[in-house]
Amino acid sequence: MPGWSVGKWIAAILAVVVHLAFVVFLIVSVNWQNREPEPVSVELYAPPREAAPAPQPPKPEPEPPKPEPEPPKPPPEPPKPAPEPPKPAPKAEPPPPTRAEIALKEKQERERKKEQADRERKEKERIDAEKKKVEEKRLAEVRERQAREADALKAQAQREQTAVADAAKARANADYIRRIQAKVKGNVVVPPEIAGNPEAIFDVVQLPTGEIIDAQLRKSSGNRAYDEAVQRAIIKASPLPRPDSPDLFQRNLTLKFRPLD
Repeated sequence: MPGWSVGKWIAAILAVVVHLAFVVFLIVSVNWQNREPEPVSVELYAPPREAAPAPQPPKPEPEPPKPEPEPPKPPPEPPKPAPEPPKPAPKAEPPPPTRAEIALKEKQERERKKEQADRERKEKERIDAEKKKVEEKRLAEVRERQAREADALKAQAQREQTAVADAAKARANADYIRRIQAKVKGNVVVPPEIAGNPEAIFDVVQLPTGEIIDAQLRKSSGNRAYDEAVQRAIIKASPLPRPDSPDLFQRNLTLKFRPLD
């Protein structure tokens, strides 16, 4: 029939062959069963009395039925060819853009570029501002460190100047006290019976002109005669020597005296 594939034709032929073989098999089987048996001729003899009867030949056994032949197996069907994949439908080409679409695209592209430029500008400004902030912070730290170093140097210089001034003042004051003590010692008459080198301490009150107002014994030397001799010498030394600088003047003086110094 028109429109049949090769596989269908092979299957139809095999079916016809199988049916023909089955019909032949049935015809052969029926003929074999209806075949008439062959006649058997037997001769009879009168046996003698003494002789034993002759054995009769055995009856022929019927032939066993022949096994029916197995019908031939149909050949395996050939593999069906794989169906062809469907062909993709041809893509329709898009129509060319219109002038309005082109203008819109150009406008969108310009806006995109402008937005990108604005973002880049803002990012650059942010980075520059951060750099400026970091630089200002660094400069402020440098200025602060320099100011601290300058203050430290200034304080050190002031301490050194103060130390120098204090040392000079201490030397001038010591020299001032030594001049007073020297003038007083020049008026002391040391008693001959004094032993050792005892120390007598006096608190002296004076005027800016060096005039002595009072002289009181703070610590005795243990020798009353020596103490009284020193006190008379202090009053006799008035007016006391004046300091080289007015700021060295001391209204209240503490003077120490020893006979052997």
